[in-house]
Amino acid sequence: MQTRDRRQDGRFFFGVVTTGVYCRPSCPSRHALRRNMRFYETSQEAEKDGLRPCLRCHPLETAGGAEARQIRDLCRYIEENAAGRLDLAELAARAGISRFHLQRRFKAVVGVTPREYGEACRMRLLKSELRQSQEVTEAVYAAGFGSASRVYERADTRLGMTPNQYRRGGEGMAISYASATTPLGLMMLGATDRGLCFLQFGASEAALTAALHGEYPAAQLAPMDDSRRAAFHEWMEQLRQHLEGQRPQLDLPLVVRATAFQIRVWNYLQGIPYGQVRSYAEVAAGIGSPKSARAVARACASNTVALVIPCHRVIRGSGELGGYRWGVERKQALLGREGARTARSA
Repeated sequence: MQTRDRRQDGRFFFGVVTTGVYCRPSCPSRHALRRNMRFYETSQEAEKDGLRPCLRCHPLETAGGAEARQIRDLCRYIEENAAGRLDLAELAARAGISRFHLQRRFKAVVGVTPREYGEACRMRLLKSELRQSQEVTEAVYAAGFGSASRVYERADTRLGMTPNQYRRGGEGMAISYASATTPLGLMMLGATDRGLCFLQFGASEAALTAALHGEYPAAQLAPMDDSRRAAFHEWMEQLRQHLEGQRPQLDLPLVVRATAFQIRVWNYLQGIPYGQVRSYAEVAAGIGSPKSARAVARACASNTVALVIPCHRVIRGSGELGGYRWGVERKQALLGREGARTARSA
């Protein structure tokens, strides 16, 4: 480990109790004090001690890549059987590990639990069926749901609208919007009665309204009325505090449409600590798809809710900022603010 011998990767792991992570022997991070280190034969033993995989050396990609490949194979199995009823016991038996370890291994590699991943796959299948079927009920059962009521229970957080509205392109969905001036320029919020579905920066209110219409062409758009002003001001206050570094974590209700892959990426982004960055390749490895860096970049570019899903914290592997939907200058300003605040707090 002291010589960072890559030939030892997968033969054992070491953990650092002060940082709460475990690593492979060749991890390039600076070595911790010996009294703060622990050694393990398997990643499961490290996680039993409450440690999580290092985001720099990605220890789950070692041990011959067996663990990561095992979880990725399980993802493919879930995707192929999305319409069926898969429980944790069946998946654990297929992987040859206990349910407890599968739950932790799966979330460490993918970013969500097996159940959440299965639901995302089933909702993606439902979206496909809704676009092809004449009846909502037909699509619901074809996607493996036992009843329409279960779909409507999940519609708030997975479709952003009811299945029927989705099939009609958002027709009948009411979105209210309001704009405000921030240190990063004009910002517009769009919300349904379930939460935020749009948060973007722009040069003018007309341009932002056009962007909102482009995202939801069949929805009913209207300026935010007095009944929603209290919630709007509360959200804006949270965003103001976030931009000023007083509230590193945002807790705002989101209503977004996403594929299973986008959910994995966006969940990972929300886990990147305030003031830190990851490369597109690191995000791809972090969600268990190391060859999908370009797809990660597309998922970042398709984000319609700035700040709450912090896609600005993803940069190129070379250290360059890369693109940003709302301008590289804003991305640089956001990272500069977060970095300065983190340095002052250290």
